[in-house]
This record gives sequence, C-alpha cells and structure tokens, in this order.
Amino acid sequence: MDLVAATDTGPRPAARRRRRSVWGPGMIVMLADTDAGCLITAAQSGAQWGYAMVVPQLVLIPILFVAQEITVRLGAVTGKGHGRLIRDHFGVGWGMASAGTLVLSAVGALLTEFAGVAGVGELFGVSQWVTVPVATVGLIGLAFTGSYRRAERIGITIGLAELAFVPAMLLAHPSGHALLHGMASLPLGHSSYVYLLAANVGAVVMPWMIFYQQGAVVDRGLTPADLRQERHDTAVGTLLTQGIMIVVIVTLAATVWRAGAHNSLDTVGQIAGSLTPFIGSEQSKVLVGAAVLGGAMVAALVVSLAGSWGVAEVLGWRHSLNEKVGRGNAKFFVLYAATHIVGAVLVLASVNLVSLAVDVEVMNSLLLPLVLGLLLALEARALPPEHRMRGAYRVVVTGLCLIVMAFGLYMVPQTLGL
Repeated sequence: MDLVAATDTGPRPAARRRRRSVWGPGMIVMLADTDAGCLITAAQSGAQWGYAMVVPQLVLIPILFVAQEITVRLGAVTGKGHGRLIRDHFGVGWGMASAGTLVLSAVGALLTEFAGVAGVGELFGVSQWVTVPVATVGLIGLAFTGSYRRAERIGITIGLAELAFVPAMLLAHPSGHALLHGMASLPLGHSSYVYLLAANVGAVVMPWMIFYQQGAVVDRGLTPADLRQERHDTAVGTLLTQGIMIVVIVTLAATVWRAGAHNSLDTVGQIAGSLTPFIGSEQSKVLVGAAVLGGAMVAALVVSLAGSWGVAEVLGWRHSLNEKVGRGNAKFFVLYAATHIVGAVLVLASVNLVSLAVDVEVMNSLLLPLVLGLLLALEARALPPEHRMRGAYRVVVTGLCLIVMAFGLYMVPQTLGL
C-alpha cells in the first residue's frame, strides 16, 4: 500500500489519555455490514444460484476495504465526520444530498433489521409485538449510557452471533468439487442473477457504513498515530464479514440449491425451514435465528447512529455518545430514538422480509455512484498531501471505485425496467 507513514499532527483531547487499543470501529461496522438484509440476500443467492455468487463476494473484499480505509484516514486526520467534511468542502447543498442518500439507506436498513428481529421471534413462537418493542427499548437505552466505547463493545459481542452460520455450513457438508465448479460459472446473461449480483454489491458498500466508521473514529478521538492499527481493525472486519456472506451462500447452495428445491423464502422461518431436511429442525432454527438476530441488532445500532451522526453533522448539531443528554445535544438523541421508533412501527405494520431485503440492497447499489464519488473527492481535497493516496495505489483504488460506480449506474435502467 503506497501510503505515507502516519505522523501525529497534534492529539485531540480524547487522544491525550493513556494509549489504549483502538480496535473496534472497523469490526463493529463490518459486523453490521452482514446485517439481516445481507444474510437474507446471501441466502437467496445460494438457494437460487448455488456457488455462482461466491466469486463476486471474493472480488468485493478489496473494494470494501479500500472504501472504509479512506473513511478511517478522513476521520483520524481531520477530526471531522463525513457529513461535516462534505458540507465544509462542497457546500450545504452537497451535504444535504449526502444526508439524503444516508437517510434512504438507513431507513431501508432499519426496516430489514426490525423485520429480522420480528422473524426470529416468530421462529420461536414469540410475537413481534414483544420482540420488536423490547429490541427498540434496548437499542435506544444503549446510546444513552454516556459511553461510545461501551456501546461499541456490546454491539460487537452481539454481532459475533452471526458466526452461528459456520456450524450450519459444516452440517450441510458442502462439496469441494461442486464449489470449485460453481465458482467457475458467472451467469451474467440471466437478469435474475444480475439483479441479485446488484443486491450483493449493494450489501457490501453502504452509505451508512461510511458515515458510521468516520463518525466512530472521531468519537473515539483517534489520530493519525492510530491509523496503522485502525487499518488492521478494518482489514480483519472486512475478511470476517465477507467470510460470513460466503458461508451463508455455501450453506444454502449445499442444501436447497443442490436438492433442486424451490422453497419459498419469504420469512426467516421459511429460510430455517428450508434447511431443516438437511441439518435438522432445532439446529436450523437455533443457528439461523442466532445469526439473523445478531446481525440485525448490531446493524440497527450502527445504522441508527450513522444516520443520526450524518444528519447532525450536516446541520451542525452536537452529536457525541460520550456525552450525557443535555440541552446542547438533545436534538441528536431525539433523532436517534425517533429512527428506531419509526422503524419499529413500520415493521409492526407488516413487511415481506426477503423482498424488502433484496430491494434495499439494490437501492444501495444505485446510490453508490454518489457515495463513492464524494468519498474519492474528499480524499483528494480534505486530506493534506502526506495523507493522500499516491502512485499505483491511487490508480488501483480509484479504478475499483469507478467500476463499482459504473455498475451502479448500469443497474439504474434495469432496476427501473427501462
């Protein structure tokens, strides 16, 4: 990586304390990346197209890392959140446009998270009128504790439940030969495959991830001296989230797709039910339920924080989780609570989880040109020369981002049926 070694340009107040581990922002945002919607999208991909969606997941690893690595540098070097930087360098109009993409992405994601929580509850006979309100109260309360670090640790712990899909994959006994054969197939001529491919791209780089990680770096008080460790945090998280996506695809490919089944996958229960003939009823319910619940809860926390941080930055509100609620920051906390309440109410009004999940991820794919375009522009304008990308690394990163942006634009007419 052709990046100049970081030098400390003057610690902010939060960084003057005793040196401690800076791991966390990259891990939690990546666990949130594998949210209920992403897990459902991966399950759909494996059930419908087998192992043919594994290679795209591998290709997306460097794209996800470079996008989030830029946000790390922007936050650590400037000490400002993503929305604030866009407003400062490109004006309020672009700031509001970026906030608009964030709100669209965050609202769609929150709906899938609460729908996931409701689906897991119903899997075990618990009404959504119990699970969704309980999850809402817990998530709102977590942000009012006066500590970002505490919220981050709890979120990571919950998110690690996504690894429950690993034993499910092992119980499915996937064939190595079938995996290799499927990876050699990319049926780009099929519109349904391309649509799911767009959903998987949108499930990897989402607007709220960029806003969240940059905001978290700022709230943790990280400085350029922390860049190396935070890059490692982001890299490990990237491998973990994409590894989970691949595990889910392989699990459904080795079972539902291999058997030629055409089970309806409209609810979490039906996804668990589709695995029942292969790994057992109780195992499928527990493993699928734990993975979806973990992904949904950590993502609901991250998405709502990203949306609240982003809007607050553009509008100039105080917005740190390290402060108790007061007159100066009340608007931020009210916005955070309101996002959860609105999402919960809409989900209780009933939605189709699988259809919603795939549609939301495709929408994220359509938003990528604006999101990544602003990210690259900020990297070139907001950072001092010694912290910008250089040489071959800049060419590779810019090329990867342009490819994803072009794919997003390519999907616009197809998605709208033009």
